[in-house]
Amino acid sequence: MTTSALEGIRVLDFSHALSGPYCTMLLSEYGATVYKLEDPAGGDMGRGWGPPFAGDQAYFFLGLNRGKHGIAINLKHERGRELCLGLIEKMDVLIHNFRPGTMERLGLGYDVVHARNPRLVYCAISGYGQDGPSRDEAAMDLIVQCSSGLVSMTGTEKGEQVRSGYSVADVTAGLFGVIGILTALRALESTGKGQLVDVSMQDSMISTMCSNHATYLGSGRIPRPLGTAFPTVVPYRVFNASDRGFAIAAGSEKLWAALCDVIDRPDLKTAPDFATNADRVKNRHALERVLADVFRHRTAGEWLETLRSVGIPCTPVRDFKEVVEHPQSAFRDMFPTLDHPTAGRHRVTGTPFKLSETPGRRTIPAPRLGEHTRAVLADLLGLDEQTAAALVAQGVILGPEAPAPSKPSTRSSGPMDTA
Repeated sequence: MTTSALEGIRVLDFSHALSGPYCTMLLSEYGATVYKLEDPAGGDMGRGWGPPFAGDQAYFFLGLNRGKHGIAINLKHERGRELCLGLIEKMDVLIHNFRPGTMERLGLGYDVVHARNPRLVYCAISGYGQDGPSRDEAAMDLIVQCSSGLVSMTGTEKGEQVRSGYSVADVTAGLFGVIGILTALRALESTGKGQLVDVSMQDSMISTMCSNHATYLGSGRIPRPLGTAFPTVVPYRVFNASDRGFAIAAGSEKLWAALCDVIDRPDLKTAPDFATNADRVKNRHALERVLADVFRHRTAGEWLETLRSVGIPCTPVRDFKEVVEHPQSAFRDMFPTLDHPTAGRHRVTGTPFKLSETPGRRTIPAPRLGEHTRAVLADLLGLDEQTAAALVAQGVILGPEAPAPSKPSTRSSGPMDTA
């Protein structure tokens, strides 16, 4: 029987907003059991990040928290902390993206938790890391896009600086959270010891901008915005055809020669200003003017057919509607449908990589606040219904009156101390 790659891994997820939930969403997609722990008084701030909403659920939350079991425990109540520590003893992974010091104030810092469960992998995502002079600075995606240097080189050639169109600092930190957790789990197999995985959004951004930093470190030149162009390869940008924009990337001398031939400008191959990539980078603006004049006389569809015939990477600049409706997206099941008890049927994004032997599992929709609290506490801690009802009355937990774990649905084709 086919299993999921991370089947048997239990994750206690304290995270909220985007970086942590994205990390645990991926872990869940590949088989880990994720218990999303929220404050009974409102839960994850992402629940309110809309419109759009489906019923009373924000699409933002639905998209990032599918596949998770929702539990709501008041960590400011002593009994709530006891329950939480009991759950931690049953876990393989704990993750949070609070500002440094928050978990310590709750009595759930790494040292306390490690003493209760020495095999636990404890992942902490924050803006700048758990130490250093910027440790206590508040951070969100835009802030780190700016602090890491990304915004300084993102924008138009006229110098207007812009934020990346998606929350790249959050998502990148979430990805490194997955990598760090899996690396620590692999180390656990040989050492028998869990460890702290300290993920900094800023460190993550610096790492993923390694090619840009390599260019700066080698030249001393500070990068500036180039629109859609790339600093070390030309031609590599969006051009306008007669009807819409399209991108080309001629990343080798072979592709450059092929491009010159298919646009009927073989003379460009031997022109001294454009003979090598280094020459083309030096004289990029002159060359881009020549190419822009050529491309504006035919439609993007015509150019794409011509360019693809000789292997030149190219694509139209698609909008989201075109991406969602594209046959490749459907074939790869990149927008599956889930059925939520209050939000109804809705689409989410699919898995980013496909495994041939352990492909993952059908997922459940994002949980309602506290939806699985009693079921999880009964299953993992043996909490009986009478005790659970008393804890609900005392404001320690939030949950339905009886354990009712969700079944997988049919699948087709300061912010408060936040990092």
